[in-house]
Amino acid sequence: MSLVHSWVQSANDPATDFPLNNLPCGVFSVSGDEPRCGVAIGDMILDCQAAEEAELIALGDELLFDVPFWNEVMERGPKVWDRLRVELLALLRAGSNAEAVARGMLVRQSDADMHMPFLVAEYTDFYASRHHATNVGTMFRGAENALPPNWLHMPIGYNGRASTVVVSGTPIHRPNGQIKPPDAAMPVFGPSQRLDFELELGAVIGKPSEMGQPVTVAQADAMIFGYVLLNDWSARDIQAWEYQPLGPFQSKAFATSISPWIVTRAALASFRVAGPARDVALLPYLHEPGPMLYDIDLEVELQDGKATGQVICRTNYREMYYSAAQQIAHHASSGCAMTVGDLIGSGTISGAAAVSRGSMLELTRGGQEPLALGSGGQRSFLQDGDTLRLRGHAQGDGFRVGFGDCSGMVLPAPRFPAE
Repeated sequence: MSLVHSWVQSANDPATDFPLNNLPCGVFSVSGDEPRCGVAIGDMILDCQAAEEAELIALGDELLFDVPFWNEVMERGPKVWDRLRVELLALLRAGSNAEAVARGMLVRQSDADMHMPFLVAEYTDFYASRHHATNVGTMFRGAENALPPNWLHMPIGYNGRASTVVVSGTPIHRPNGQIKPPDAAMPVFGPSQRLDFELELGAVIGKPSEMGQPVTVAQADAMIFGYVLLNDWSARDIQAWEYQPLGPFQSKAFATSISPWIVTRAALASFRVAGPARDVALLPYLHEPGPMLYDIDLEVELQDGKATGQVICRTNYREMYYSAAQQIAHHASSGCAMTVGDLIGSGTISGAAAVSRGSMLELTRGGQEPLALGSGGQRSFLQDGDTLRLRGHAQGDGFRVGFGDCSGMVLPAPRFPAE
């Protein structure tokens, strides 16, 4: 596939994340006005509510863009998603008859504040990168026992907190929690000293499944409306004390950041790639009907407040062992109902190379090998004032399909109110 030209000139720039080939979905506001749905096109945003009211977008008898979230569109299902994409392509394509009217519905991204693009119903996070699981397992259990016995048979996950999923740019307070120093007899309570990021991709479910009804991997794939960048902030010292026997709890519940733009499954269709060869044959309900991963380059930039940011991680979503569709099929296999607005975290995306490790835990080998920063400092884990920026894009022929930034600054731990 090559670049589809738009009358919005900035959308034709090979370096933009948002060409006409993309059309990601977000929610924005300008100058304190009410938030509304829009799609990114170059350095602009098309106001979907205005376009629908002017009948430049017509998706049915009811207005779908009179609310500040994309759940209403998602609930209408894949036929409406496809119809919307066709109408947006026609509206914004070079030579469109509606250009004169639509120009008045564009807003500069630099003038806009971004909001959560959808209402998060539930949040589930997985542990589905073999490199990440091997790196972490080796640190704690040795190379011979790095992967748990079940890991090669199913995607391992846990239910997280939808209430603390926030949009890019939201500051993140360092969490308080119980921590047990290695040589202490008793735990202490206080701010995490081993705060970490996790580079992930999140799948947004737009089509539900029924309680008691499993779905195939192909059906699960069709349920996905699109994808967001996701930073599953983690407090490693809190996690080390609490995670047995039920897994992460407070160490993950305090914050999860997502990018403001949902890149649709349709926009990524030409970038599909096959998953890895399997050491152990998967059970039939996890079999993939075709390529289910995507060739998406990913990076993480750390800025310490004293210097320009530096990239500390580069990897690719194709490194995953289990796809989002497999994760959803496994999730629903027990009869668990999947809901419109569910967010499915991929788990940390790490590759084989040292620079492709998607967390500070891996990059610094548990803090034993600190990263050198351009400012002259170093980091074992994140400090107050640090800003993390996740970026990602799929590279096409003269264009890219990107996600924009997923960023967050670390703030000091909150103080408890006086009794």
